[in-house]
Amino acid sequence: MPLVLVTRPVPQQAYDLLSGHAEVDRNDEDRQLEPAELLDRLRGCDGVLCTLGDRLDAATLEAAAPTLRVIANFAVGVDNIDLDAAQRLGMTVTNTPDVLTDATAEIAVGLMLATARRFASGDRMVREGRFDGWAPLLHRGHDVYGKRVGIIGAGRIGHRVAATMRHGFGCSILYHSRTARPDWESTLDARRAPLDDLLQRCDIVSIHCPLTPETHHLIDARRLALMAPHAVLINTARGAVIDEAALVDALREERIAGAGLDVFENEPALAPGLATLDNVVLLPHIGSATHETRTTMAELAAQSIIDLLSGKQPKHRVV
Repeated sequence: MPLVLVTRPVPQQAYDLLSGHAEVDRNDEDRQLEPAELLDRLRGCDGVLCTLGDRLDAATLEAAAPTLRVIANFAVGVDNIDLDAAQRLGMTVTNTPDVLTDATAEIAVGLMLATARRFASGDRMVREGRFDGWAPLLHRGHDVYGKRVGIIGAGRIGHRVAATMRHGFGCSILYHSRTARPDWESTLDARRAPLDDLLQRCDIVSIHCPLTPETHHLIDARRLALMAPHAVLINTARGAVIDEAALVDALREERIAGAGLDVFENEPALAPGLATLDNVVLLPHIGSATHETRTTMAELAAQSIIDLLSGKQPKHRVV
């Protein structure tokens, strides 16, 4: 029977699906395997259900190559996997798109509201006994309704966020992507813009692009300086799209009004000074963290492994 490694605890539905098709080596400790552990447990495996914290680089894949045929990533992004090496070694890589669109879009919109209206710092004020009653100048934030929202990355999640802000909040939409999106322009009255122009013109900027060598530190000190002092920056994509040290400087000096982050550059570590700032909302990478979404992701990843091992084409193949 084929051997499949599950690198970290996932919803039970994945194990239930796999059990009739493979022997499962499951890491039941809720921690990321160390590189040496991962390499050791991959030896002899036909498939692996991995998470975005598992670094499957070329050396690891080469060591597992004699048997490893399928890598099912419990995520949409696959920046944790060396895709070139996987393709060269004849391995199939799959992901879990579509099913986490709504959940992640909810977090992005929530962060827009929480950051612009300063939810987190207001909560701390009340909990710490610093709320002395209503006052005209107390804890003012910025409006969200009717503002101009910039979307970086025109994929499924970006589209859902843009549609929510356009139809739900009456916002105007600018978007930045490699290709034009006529559907955005016809249904959302959105306008495509160069990145620097978008940053200069938008009140809220939300990042939804994948992490690639081209998008690493896409939002750096120069581009942060283009944003308006009242603007907020939201990131639910990958942390390293933003130069986090530069963001700390911009927030500390109040060159932008705030940031809402669900992801971090060196996750789970934060850039020095980030956690002490009052104008940033920090979430523990929970974009897809609903019971419904994570269960469906587990089922998709397991089914991808089953399909490949059964001689079928997996539904969500990346390479």
